[in-house]
Amino acid sequence: MIRLALFGAGGKMGMRLGANLAKSSEFETVRVEVSEEGRARVKAAFGVDCVTAEEALDGARVIVLAVPDTAIRAVAASIVPKAPAGSMIICLDAAAPFAGHLPERADVTYFVTHPCHPPIFNDETEPAAKRDFFGGIAAKQGVVNALMQGPEADYALGERVARTIYAPVARSHRVTLEGMALLEPGLSETVAASLLVVMREAMEEVIARGVPPEAARDFLLGHMNILGAVIFKEVEGVFSDACNKAIEFGKPVLMRDDWKRVFEPEEIRASIDRIT
Repeated sequence: MIRLALFGAGGKMGMRLGANLAKSSEFETVRVEVSEEGRARVKAAFGVDCVTAEEALDGARVIVLAVPDTAIRAVAASIVPKAPAGSMIICLDAAAPFAGHLPERADVTYFVTHPCHPPIFNDETEPAAKRDFFGGIAAKQGVVNALMQGPEADYALGERVARTIYAPVARSHRVTLEGMALLEPGLSETVAASLLVVMREAMEEVIARGVPPEAARDFLLGHMNILGAVIFKEVEGVFSDACNKAIEFGKPVLMRDDWKRVFEPEEIRASIDRIT
C-alpha cells in the first residue's frame, strides 16, 4: 500500500476525503489534525487516532493538504522541508499554488486536483446520488488535475489519488495550473457564482413585487433547466423570437461590455490574492 499523509483530517474537506480513503485498498492513510475537536471527529468516524506531523511524514509517498487556502502557506512551510525526497504534495485548490505559496524544493512533486462537482445534467437515479450536490459520496463527478512540478510519471499517481478522494469519478481532465485558475476562481466563482446570486436576487425582486414565492421559485428553476439544456446543447432546440429579443436587450443591461476582462491574467491574480 502507498502511505498517504492527510493533513487537516478533522476539517470539513479532510473528513470528506478521509471517508473515501478509508475505503481504499491502495492507500494506507495516516491522519494529522491540530484541533482537539477535529481529532475527536476523526476518532468517532474512522476509529483511528491522529498522529503527529513527524509520524505522518515518515515514509509518506503522498501528502494531501486538506487545509484552507489562507493556511496553505504556513502549513506547507512547516511540512514541505520535512517531506521525504520524491514524495508528492497534493493541494486541493489552485489558488495558493498559483499565488506562489508553496516552498521551493526541487526534489518533491507538486500536484493540484479539484472536483468539478456533480453536473446539473446527469443520469443519476438513486436518491442518495440525486441529493449529492457536492460530490464525493454517491454522485459521479469530473475532476481537474495539474502536475505543477515533478516527473511526468507522477501524474498517474496524482490522478489515482484524485479518483480515490473524489469518488465516484466520471471523467478526469488534465489542465495546466494556469488553466485551473481560469476555471476557479474565474469561471466558477467570479462568473457563475456571481450570476447565480444575481438570479436569486432577481427572484426575490419579483416576489417583493407581488409574485408568490413558490410560484417564483418554480418558474425560475424550471426555466433554468430548459434554458440551460438548450444553451449547453443537452437537447435539440431553439429559443423563441421573444426570448432571443429579451436576451438581445437584456444582456447589455446586465453585463458590462468588458466583462470578459475577469479572465485576464492580472484579474485572475488579483482575485487569487484576495482569496489567499
